[in-house]
Amino acid sequence: MTQSGPREILTPYRAIPLDVPEGMKHNEFFNSTENLNDLAHNNGLLVNSENLLLYRKALGHSTEFDCSIIHNTSKIILDPLGRPVRRTQVADNVKHVWNRMNQTIIDYMLEQYPDPGEALILAGEASLDATWPLTSPGVPSIRMLHNHFIVFPMEELRNAKLADANNPNLTDGGQHSLFQAYMHDVYRGFFDKALNLKILKPASEPDARIELTGYPQGLPSWEIQGGADTLKDVHFWKEYDEVLKGFIDFYRTFFTQVSTRNAPMPDDVYFPEEVESVLLFNNDFMRTAKKVRDNCIVDAKYANAIRWQPAFKQLIYRNDAGKLIVTISQNSIGNAITELLGVVVNRIPDAEAYARREPALIGRLLEVRRRLIEADLGDGIATAYWPKE
Repeated sequence: MTQSGPREILTPYRAIPLDVPEGMKHNEFFNSTENLNDLAHNNGLLVNSENLLLYRKALGHSTEFDCSIIHNTSKIILDPLGRPVRRTQVADNVKHVWNRMNQTIIDYMLEQYPDPGEALILAGEASLDATWPLTSPGVPSIRMLHNHFIVFPMEELRNAKLADANNPNLTDGGQHSLFQAYMHDVYRGFFDKALNLKILKPASEPDARIELTGYPQGLPSWEIQGGADTLKDVHFWKEYDEVLKGFIDFYRTFFTQVSTRNAPMPDDVYFPEEVESVLLFNNDFMRTAKKVRDNCIVDAKYANAIRWQPAFKQLIYRNDAGKLIVTISQNSIGNAITELLGVVVNRIPDAEAYARREPALIGRLLEVRRRLIEADLGDGIATAYWPKE
């Protein structure tokens, strides 16, 4: 029997031939408008008038299927701190198109990989707001929301070596995390009371867990009742947003208390009644905020690692039984979205290995693009690797 545990896979990539200006760090340049131009020209698949750009992940997680949609506001909002970084900050007309793009791509992945025993499928997003330590290079530019769409062959995961369970990037997924370690009950209780969900049904931890990796661990999770067809219902996407709003309220309220003892409720919370009754009147919640605050005062390194603004990863994935599950987690520094499901990706430069897998990968991406164009969700982009249509 295959041992359960997080897996570490090797994913080849072809080096990106970019000249980073002297005096700039790589992460500063990679998030600049100039680099986004290169991203669109060399890896762009489709773009629309809502500034949503579908592109091939050049430094990807998987060579089976891997693409992203970025809300590229770099040219229309030059102040990096003024750009939308989560769906709750995106205009309704943009979000409407984005949700349709999400549904179309997820539908393709499920169609192409119908067997959960053969492929791990996930689609998710992460906040890329400037919540890194203030002294880290590139802080202002890490500021645009993007989605990931990834397929991992299960055979590849079964054959991969076990990852180090103490890898710090895996701790975001469960029992080591701050929310889980000290506020497990109040965290879930807040979601239960604040969210009025009809389509999303709370999932048990065993039902949410991928048996091969043993992840997610300890995260609140919900089953999408009705499966893939439900993604065509606009009300599902509204409930998906409700989960994010609940998370943001919890995160903001907690770190406001960490920052300032007995602080008032943050402005513009989505669920003020529940924030007041479930969080601000809960001794476990306030005790944990004090613990973190006291540690920040005496431990400079610990304080510098705090992400004071809401930092999250939210994803839709398929469990072992073929059900679609939604989960959400706080986003620790350096933590990749795949690691919520126990997959650690070790990218290695190997142009030959990437070239062997590239034709099939591009074929799948172009088919997704064709479906998006057909649904009037954007126009194709021509690159050196593929034509416009």
